[in-house]
Amino acid sequence: MTAPITRRVRHELKFRDLTVAQKERLTPHMIRVTLKGETLSDFVSSSFDDHVKVFIPTDGDPAKRDYTPRQYDTNAQELVLDFADHGEGPAASWARAAKAGDTLQIAGPRGSRVIEGEIAHWVLIGDETALPAMGRKLEDLPAGVKVTMIAAVPGPEDEQTIDTQTDATIHWLHRPLEQAAEARPFLDALANVDLTPRTFVWIATEAGIAKKLREALLAQGHPLPWLKAAGYWVNGEAEASVKDFDAPTPDHAAPKG
Repeated sequence: MTAPITRRVRHELKFRDLTVAQKERLTPHMIRVTLKGETLSDFVSSSFDDHVKVFIPTDGDPAKRDYTPRQYDTNAQELVLDFADHGEGPAASWARAAKAGDTLQIAGPRGSRVIEGEIAHWVLIGDETALPAMGRKLEDLPAGVKVTMIAAVPGPEDEQTIDTQTDATIHWLHRPLEQAAEARPFLDALANVDLTPRTFVWIATEAGIAKKLREALLAQGHPLPWLKAAGYWVNGEAEASVKDFDAPTPDHAAPKG
């Protein structure tokens, strides 16, 4: 069984000044913002879990946060970003107040990590901050591919409808935001997933949760080349993430969401 490979693609770093074209509240804890600008005509995002750097306006220097390009259309010169509304952070506060005509600067993606191989079953595990990536993957995969998605959200009203042609099974985990750093709901749900041969597991949660899920999978014999784990945020650290636990030196950067 040939293991998947991760192909790294570098992109020219470009700063783009964009304008808010539309805003909608998808769920009580998710805001979707559609941005437009001529500079998006050459925008490239090669992987579902890419990120762009978003410069959030504040009274002082802009706050920098990482966000997944949820959708983009170079012909229409549009980029869609989903903002998790989970507190008084600068990004969530900006998204709540955003209106058509507001401006926002982004940079990147600087690069992509494209996972390639004969993958028969995708297992996607994440929380609110990973929903844009998981939703994009479900929409991008071809018809008939088997996908199991485990997604944690505060309640049933936060579940999203995702258009997909895949053979998808979605498990929504309901837990309050104050329990967002607890691993047990994810571990319990993962125990019920059939990890058949050629199953690739992709994880993006709070860093401590991601590490425990990774350890649990390796302990039960899941092969490391069929696994990618990232901490999209770190509990107790306002501007930290671990983008890949298996990178030679884990990156620490601004969080998604």
